[in-house]
Amino acid sequence: MKSWNERIDDVWADASGEEVGDDTIARIDALAAERGTDDARAEFERAGARDSAGRPADAVVLYRRALELGLDEEHRPQCVIQLASSLRNLGAFDDALAVIRAEEELSADGPYRDAVAAVHALILASAGRPAQGLSVALLALVPHLPRYHRSMTAYAREIAESDT
Repeated sequence: MKSWNERIDDVWADASGEEVGDDTIARIDALAAERGTDDARAEFERAGARDSAGRPADAVVLYRRALELGLDEEHRPQCVIQLASSLRNLGAFDDALAVIRAEEELSADGPYRDAVAAVHALILASAGRPAQGLSVALLALVPHLPRYHRSMTAYAREIAESDT
């Protein structure tokens, strides 16, 4: 018999490449029910299903609940990234920025740091501050460049000032 995690992965694999809808939500909810409403990972998966189905308001409530319950270090940053993205989709830019900036500090050296920067850049662009968003994206890209670190960092900082 497959583990709970494997069965969750199967639902997401089945949903890849197609629009997520009520069927995926129902499948995730059924698996989440096995663990109960006090299980952070179950709540995170329920949130992700609603987020993927284009229901960010429902997702935000569940993401916040999952974080309150305490996710492991693999899923916590994913939850924060997805929460910030959902808040952006709802137009709650200040809340989204607060969430993503806090995560930026927590996971500066973590495996999701580039994803955090990407969402940060998107939030800034959506909030009408595209130059600051471009700056965040460029600064995230700098460590991956073979050269030009100093000049690209200076350009990114200069560009950010044009939104102020």
